[in-house]
Formats: sequence, structure tokens, C-alpha cells
Amino acid sequence: MITLRGVSKTVQSGDRPLTILHPLDLNVPDGQFLAIVGPSGSGKTTLLGLMAGLDAPSGGTIDIGGTEITALDEDRLAVLRGARIGFVFQFFHLVPSLTALENVLVPMELVGRKGARERASALLAEVGLAERAHHYPTQLSGGEQQRVAIARALANDPPLILADEPTGNLDGQNGRHILDLLLSVRTARQVTLVLVTHDPEIAALADAKLTMRDGRPVPELTTADTGGAR
Repeated sequence: MITLRGVSKTVQSGDRPLTILHPLDLNVPDGQFLAIVGPSGSGKTTLLGLMAGLDAPSGGTIDIGGTEITALDEDRLAVLRGARIGFVFQFFHLVPSLTALENVLVPMELVGRKGARERASALLAEVGLAERAHHYPTQLSGGEQQRVAIARALANDPPLILADEPTGNLDGQNGRHILDLLLSVRTARQVTLVLVTHDPEIAALADAKLTMRDGRPVPELTTADTGGAR
């Protein structure tokens, strides 16, 4: 599903370059749940944004489902994002002037999908918000807003869901509900899920874990590396 080869990101900081992400190779198979963990400033969110095509790497190539997104112009990249990638942000990023239903409708209207209103209603019902469809984001709790964001991410049946700290702005109970919802979506729809988190309990539920530090992956220690079990 996702293949990165030598992907890096460098920005200008004052009069000198600053490397946020050092050259990285990564393969994420179809249907895998990958957790990306690490301290703040380790490059986690940068890496996720590059996978989503929200930012361009300074070097290397990124392939999503057989398409090299680093070779696409912005128009073709926008089409690919709309069709293949659902993104869930920590701070929801709902449009405040639109209702929950209208927020879910937006991705489908952008691609001219037929039956969009009925599908938006069905998605809100799937995340338990059928009765809140005509409420605006300010009328919804944080957990409810994140559920709307998940429904929006699923609007065009993307095979890939990218989630950046989706529980980070929620209390423990709502955070667990959102995590359970994402995991049930992943299982029911057989999507690939890449999730950035600070929470080791969430990372422990993933099929694979990538630990980042200072823009580089941290090798996982094995029993042999640590001199055997104690």
C-alpha cells in the first residue's frame, strides 16, 4: 500500500538548513495497522503529512497503491488524496460554518459522487451521530467532532486512513471510544491504518510500530540485543 524510498525533509531555518526527516525507507502492506511513535519533534507528523501528499519531500519517492505521488502535479495529487486517503487530525479541522452532515458531504461533493447526502447520513449513523447531523461543530463535544471527522475521512471509501494523534485532544473515555471506532472501521473495511500517537497502550495494539527520534527510525531491541531475558 505505501512504499517510501529514501524519503527526507529539510527546511530552511534562518540561514541554515534544518533536517526534520533523514532519508527513510518504509513499507506498509495492505491492511496493516502501523503505529508511529516518538517524542515531540521526532518527525512523526512530518512523515504522516508526506504520506498524505500534504507536503512534498526534499528527496526520495513515495508510492501509494502503485502510484508514485511524488511524481504528480498538485491537481492529480488532490484527486488521488480524495479517492484513496482519509485523514483524521488531532484538532478535527471541521468547517465551523457547516453542519456535521455538510462536513461529511464535502469530500463527496468535490468528486461529484452520486447519492452523497444519503451516504453522509449513513456514515454519521455508523459513528453514532445520526441524531446530531444538523448540529454545527461548536454544538458538538470534542469526541463527537472527532467522530464526524472519521465519518468525513471515510466518505469516499479510501483504502488508506492516516490519523495524526486522533485521541490527543480528548479525555480518556472519549479517546478510547475514538480508538475503538478506528479499529472497528479498520477491521470492517479492511483498510490500511497509519496512526501517530504518544500513547504506548495504543501503539501496543498495532500490527507494527515505527519509533522515531530526531528524524530517524529507532531500531527495535531484540532479546539478543539486550543480552537475553532477565
